Amino acid sequence: MPAVDTGASTTVDADAVTATDSRPAPGGPAADSRLTPGGPGYRRMSLALFLAGVATFALLYSTQALLPLVSRDFGASASAASWTVSAATGGLALFVLPMSALSERFGRRTVMTASLAVAVAVGLLVPFAPSMGALIALRAVQGAALAGLPASATAYLAEEVRPKALITAIGLFVAGNSVGGMSGRIITGWIAQEWGWRVSVGTIGVVAVGCAVAFRLLLPAPRHFTPGSLRPRVLARTVRDHLSDPLLCRLYAIGALFMTVFGGVYTVIGYRLTEEPFGLPQGIIGSIFLVYLVGTVSASTAGRLVGRLGRRGALYLAAGTTTTGLALSLASSLMLVLAGLVLITAGFFAGHAVASSAVSHTAKRGRAQAAALYQSAYYIGSSVGSALGAAAFHSGGWSGTVAIGVLAVLGVVTITVFGSRAARAAVAVRSA
Repeated sequence: MPAVDTGASTTVDADAVTATDSRPAPGGPAADSRLTPGGPGYRRMSLALFLAGVATFALLYSTQALLPLVSRDFGASASAASWTVSAATGGLALFVLPMSALSERFGRRTVMTASLAVAVAVGLLVPFAPSMGALIALRAVQGAALAGLPASATAYLAEEVRPKALITAIGLFVAGNSVGGMSGRIITGWIAQEWGWRVSVGTIGVVAVGCAVAFRLLLPAPRHFTPGSLRPRVLARTVRDHLSDPLLCRLYAIGALFMTVFGGVYTVIGYRLTEEPFGLPQGIIGSIFLVYLVGTVSASTAGRLVGRLGRRGALYLAAGTTTTGLALSLASSLMLVLAGLVLITAGFFAGHAVASSAVSHTAKRGRAQAAALYQSAYYIGSSVGSALGAAAFHSGGWSGTVAIGVLAVLGVVTITVFGSRAARAAVAVRSA
């Protein structure tokens, strides 16, 4: 397998993408009508998908910063309350593949619009959940509804944006995720401090309505989409082909492991900061999620990072940054804990943007299914990270949650090293 496909080269990736983009389309250069930075429709597309990313993460993690209040309201433990997050991400993980199949048949924009509409409607019901069980069930339905968005968005970009601009375009979508996660937690934190968690999540639902309407009005109609088949046999064959590709499997695992770290840390951090020696109020805890701005920057600059370091170098840098942040977060100083969260966030979003864009670049057909499998692994990582992080915190405190994160990062490094060696072996075989 070529080095560019494994992320093994520190220089080939950007050159390969550029070379691909520079080839004239059939009929001459003017025939390539895909979107490019500065061209017509690119800004509208970028803003539309940015807002979709905002709505997705704001809804998906709307209860995460409020878990101490949810625990208090229902008399539940941290582990039990964490399922309001794990159920949403688990629902997304289970349904992302079927929803991607629908997008192959009915179109990316149609499925994304329907997904946001249903998720927003459920979001307006969440504040009225009468019990913990009902809340978890509603969150699972909401996650399943949101499943139509991530894979369809990356497939839409792969079809409608020129290859040279693909990493940057996906980075902007991921940046919208980070802004949604940040703003959702800040809004819920301060509102919950005054009016409770129910009003907070209801407010997020209203904000998501606005994002969904703007998304539908702004997103350009697809011009390069070709409807596929809904036949189960065709879908199964496409999925089998993707799962038999060693590179794609490595990228899926990397996404899942990065999200294990992120899900565990941000599910538990609210509990840690309400306890001594910090004892912070809910509004201040919500404001700590301003560090998501770092993720916005690191995700949107992922294309330049890959251009300088290659995919392998970018993944190593992301893993090292995340590990350093985990170590700093063990301190009893609030400033060091915040510095740790900044590094964890920067490393995670950079690694996620690099891995997800590599999936879109690697898959030559069935891109929605390839992206869906990545998203499924990614959100399984979130569910596992949330559950394991909360359980580790319950039994061993914050150091237990950090240990789970360190193990996950070691997995990322191990997979990247293995991929590099496999690439060199493949090159040696072809050269013999």
